Amino acid sequence: MFPILFENDDLLAVNKPEGLASIPEGTEGRDCLLALLESAGTGRLYIVHRLDKEVSGVILFARNAATHKHLNEQFRQRTVSKTYVALVHGVIAANSGTIDQPIREFGSGRMGVDRQRGKPCLTEFQVSERLAAYTLLQAYPLTGRRHQLRVHFYSLGHPIVGDRRYGDKAAQLVFPRLMLHAQEIAFPLPTGEKVTVQAPIPESFWKVVDRIREK
Repeated sequence: MFPILFENDDLLAVNKPEGLASIPEGTEGRDCLLALLESAGTGRLYIVHRLDKEVSGVILFARNAATHKHLNEQFRQRTVSKTYVALVHGVIAANSGTIDQPIREFGSGRMGVDRQRGKPCLTEFQVSERLAAYTLLQAYPLTGRRHQLRVHFYSLGHPIVGDRRYGDKAAQLVFPRLMLHAQEIAFPLPTGEKVTVQAPIPESFWKVVDRIREK
């Protein structure tokens, strides 16, 4: 069973491992987090948001239609805050910044910046550590577009380490995982109470960082 980070009668938050799809990908017989949780006896779950298959970290599921509607509305109103940890290629000089680049889908599931036809997309970031040719940072997506963080840092010339879709594929293949982890999510319950849920950064992430530090 996956680590449960928070649960009550209305919702469930778990720590998703990298390499596992959040929901069915359309191929029968493939495992996904939703199906595995429901088969483990959680009861019916409702999708609130998604994490890319390659991303680890905290993900929320509603346990009833009313909570599902409430959380969807909070995401729409941007009252949900999310914090990711990422390792990117290259050294980012600024200690913090904002990426304001509209993105859209270009086909085959690939997203990209398009200033004419893209949808508004905003990301803030804070540098945590500079490691020779890499930067460890926290990223705060203020919008929720598909592949938002991956596209935004790629557009700056700093693709996320291990991202085989956005970056030099040959260079990315040497890394065992996408170095992006959903560390924290904060949101209001229907009662108005604010809940913050954190997912510990996995060992698979720190192994890559430590290997780079040793070099």
